[in-house]
Amino acid sequence: MGNRRRVAERKSRKPKPAVLGGMIAVVVAGGAFGAYSLYGGDAAAEGRTSTAADQKAVKTGPLSATEVTTAATKFLTAWQSGAVTTAAAATDDSAAAKTLLTGYTKDAHITGVTLTSGTRSGAVVPFSVKGTVTYKGTSKPLSYESKLTVVRRAKDGVPLVSWKPSVVHPDLQDGDKLVTGESGTPPIKALDKHGGELTTAKYPSLGTVLDGLREKYGKTAGGKAGVELQVIRKAAAKGEEKTPDKSLLTLSKGTPGTVKTTLSPTLQAAAEKEVAKKAKSSVVLMVPSTGEILAVANQSHGFNTAFQGSLAPGSTMKVITASLLIDQDLASADKQHVCPKTFTYGHWKFHNDDDFEIKNGTFKASFARSCNTAFISQAPELENDSLTKQAQQVFGLGMNNWAIGVPSFDGAVPVQSAAQMAASLIGQGGVRMNPLNMASVASTVAAGAFHQPYLVAPSVDDRKLATASRTLSADTLSQLRELMQYTAAYGTAAEAMSGLGPDYGAKTGSAEVDGQDKPNGWFTAYKGDLAAAGVVQQGGHGGDTAGPIVAALLKAAG
Repeated sequence: MGNRRRVAERKSRKPKPAVLGGMIAVVVAGGAFGAYSLYGGDAAAEGRTSTAADQKAVKTGPLSATEVTTAATKFLTAWQSGAVTTAAAATDDSAAAKTLLTGYTKDAHITGVTLTSGTRSGAVVPFSVKGTVTYKGTSKPLSYESKLTVVRRAKDGVPLVSWKPSVVHPDLQDGDKLVTGESGTPPIKALDKHGGELTTAKYPSLGTVLDGLREKYGKTAGGKAGVELQVIRKAAAKGEEKTPDKSLLTLSKGTPGTVKTTLSPTLQAAAEKEVAKKAKSSVVLMVPSTGEILAVANQSHGFNTAFQGSLAPGSTMKVITASLLIDQDLASADKQHVCPKTFTYGHWKFHNDDDFEIKNGTFKASFARSCNTAFISQAPELENDSLTKQAQQVFGLGMNNWAIGVPSFDGAVPVQSAAQMAASLIGQGGVRMNPLNMASVASTVAAGAFHQPYLVAPSVDDRKLATASRTLSADTLSQLRELMQYTAAYGTAAEAMSGLGPDYGAKTGSAEVDGQDKPNGWFTAYKGDLAAAGVVQQGGHGGDTAGPIVAALLKAAG
């Protein structure tokens, strides 16, 4: 195959242009980039060397329809015909493009490629890919959708394809590659807690979870590897978990091993249903007394935000901060506590939502209404590492030692100073969490102690679960539960939690993010021996967005 490609590139013929309706398509300025099929030509003799007479002033400004379609056609025609050097030269990163496009044939063993475009939208051109994957005499058809974006090169104004690995395949990220061969990791058959099989056909958002289970348990679960086309992920940085490889096409099936999880089939189905209602939503449900994860779902299926997200948690962080203030006698549920319109610390002026204030109110009232300044006002009384220690020692967060059975992020509460430290108290600054972390926070309050969440029982592989070094005092725990119960009954969480009491508690949150019109909405809650948390990115206030998702899941659990 490689020899044929090199011979083709030595020929002097120009590439055949895109064909539209059986006729050679001459791009019309302002016209749509219609569907077409590319039919070959080796594309090696691409253009001629410019002379001084040809040189013109560097063109700037928005790309025309003609420029977009011409640049896209040039790239797609060359890629399809196997003229890798020419295709790579039609991008703004020819070296990276050449490496990945060479591997497309050499490592992934994909041949007979046909590319068909969709309708152009501005500088973006969608296209479909059809080809054949062949390995040791076994072949299977491959098809998928992708897209490219055309940009203008700054130095000379030439329109080029903006190079990203996802142009070649939407599942590729920087450092990844496509490889066909005997999969290093045998397949697994993941089971729910009752023994039913977990599949993406039943539970669409479990793709990343199933990939993670295979990555960790495939070699020990008793299975035998098959032959697959896979996305091989780049190596992880030191101290980080490698993103699991992803299977794209199975040429010959291996024999799967079996891995049992803690997921509930009915609650997983309920979680899938709820996140499908809200764009960019994620949710986790767990058992506080044990740490078992009963459900996990993400509306977007490409990344497991619920387990691996790293987002500012907003006012849901006030659960941890409230426990700290009560521990240090800086607040008490029923005692008067300040809640001014604004409070300045570290040269930053912090505001409440709509600059509200509570005059002569209690700390419980401030917590229930999510008063920012009630917490910021205590920053002068705290050490820079006070919140970090509370999160680690009581709630088991931020120590990079959770072992839930698949890749996860266990939160970050870095030591900060001045304004950033104050911002951390209300879940901004450098604090980062995900729904799994915040479900664990609610679980710690409900159970009275931290129990590390897990998706696969530790007995399966004798792994050690993370622990917290201390628990809250009985008085602090009692007051914290009182705060969360009052919020669920009368505060910002009341509407979502209606009908779930009396053994319950909740906290809402909204986290401002630069560049977003709306904040990320957060909600964490518990009911009896169940706890859940969710986030809706760019959704708005947590009580209105993530709240209904979490509450519906708690109701479904009974």
